[in-house]
Amino acid sequence: MESERKHSHFSKIKTLKADRIPSLLPEEIVEEILSRLPVQSLLKFRCVSRSWCSLIGSKDFIKAHLEKSTKNTNFTHHRLVLNFFPPHHTLKHCSLQSLLNEPVTDAFAFENPMYNPENSIRVVGCCNGLICILIDRKRFFLWNPSTRMSKKLPDIDDKLKHGDITKFGFGFDDSGDYKVFAVLSVFWITGRYQATGKVYSLKTNSWRRIKDKDGGSFDEGGKFVSGKLHWGRKCGPDFRWDIVSFDLEREVYGVVEQPSYPQGGFKPALGVLDGCLCVLCDYCNNHLDVWLLKEYGVRESWSKVVTVPYPCDVWAGPFSTPLCIGPEGEVLLIVGFIFAVYYPKENRFSITRIVNFDEFRAADVYVESLVSLVSDGE
Repeated sequence: MESERKHSHFSKIKTLKADRIPSLLPEEIVEEILSRLPVQSLLKFRCVSRSWCSLIGSKDFIKAHLEKSTKNTNFTHHRLVLNFFPPHHTLKHCSLQSLLNEPVTDAFAFENPMYNPENSIRVVGCCNGLICILIDRKRFFLWNPSTRMSKKLPDIDDKLKHGDITKFGFGFDDSGDYKVFAVLSVFWITGRYQATGKVYSLKTNSWRRIKDKDGGSFDEGGKFVSGKLHWGRKCGPDFRWDIVSFDLEREVYGVVEQPSYPQGGFKPALGVLDGCLCVLCDYCNNHLDVWLLKEYGVRESWSKVVTVPYPCDVWAGPFSTPLCIGPEGEVLLIVGFIFAVYYPKENRFSITRIVNFDEFRAADVYVESLVSLVSDGE
C-alpha cells in the first residue's frame, strides 16, 4: 500500500511538472503539429500533460484533425473496412495508401467488440471515422475503430423479432447529428407484408418513424453525400433508373437530376467519390464511364471524370464503383475479389495482392478520426 501511494504521488508530480514546463513552441504551432498526427499517436500523447489531454479531446481539435485527415491527398489516414462473406462473419482493414502504391498490402483483423462467428455482420456506412454496423439484420452498432469506442443502438421496434432490416443508411445532418436510416420489413403469418421506415438520432439516442415510401425497388444500402442518403431505383413501365435521396435534416425524400448520358445500354451503379455523388456507367465488356456530381444540387456540374476500358484478361468485370482517385489520376476499383488500379495516362492496370485475405462482400473507405460517440446530451 505504501509503495502504491508513493507511485501515485510521483505520477501526480510528473503530470504537474509536465504542465508547468514552458513550451519551446507557440501553442498554435503545437496544435498544428498534433493535428497532423495519426489517431494512435494522439491517444498516447494525451498522457503527456493535462493541457495536451484537454486539447486532443476538444471539439475544435477533433474537427481540425478530421478536416486535415480527410483532405490529405496521399490518403495517409484513410483505410478500407472489408466485409467478408459467411462463414467468416468478420471485418478486416487495410491501408488505402498501400493499395494505391504498393504491390502487396496487409489486411488486419479488427478488435471488434461486436464480433460473434454465429452472427452475420454488414457495414451500413462510414462517416467521419465512424462505422455503422448491422448485426443479423436486426441490431445496429456505431463504432469508431480508431478509438475502439462502440455503442449499441436501441432496438428499432418491438416487432423486430418478426422481421428484418432490409434498407439502411448512415450519415449526419446539417446540425451535426449522426443518424441511421432503416426500413423494417415484416412478413406476418397471415401473409400480410408491412414495411416501416425509421431514423435514429445520436443526440436523442432514439428512433422516430418517418413517412412511408415504397422502397421495394431501392438499392439496399444508401450512399451519404451532402446531408442526404441516396439509392438507385428502377421505376415505371420502362424500368427507368432514378437516384432517390432522403434529407436527414428535414426527413423528406427527393430525386437527384442526372446528366445526359450518351446513348447506349449500360448498367448504372451509385457510389461516393472524393465526397461527391458518382455514377458508374458500365457498358458491359467494353468500358466504364465515371460521372461525378461536383457541386451537389447543380445538374450542370455533373462531369465525366474518367473512362476505364475493360482489360482483355480473364479477371475482367464486373467492376465496382471507384473507391478513390489518387493524386496522379489513378483509379482504385474492385473487380470480382481483386483490387485493381487503373492509370489513365498510361492506359494500364496493376493488381494489388492482399495478405491475410479471403473473398469479401464489400469494401468501404473510412478515415481515422477522434470523433466521439457521446452526444451532447449524455
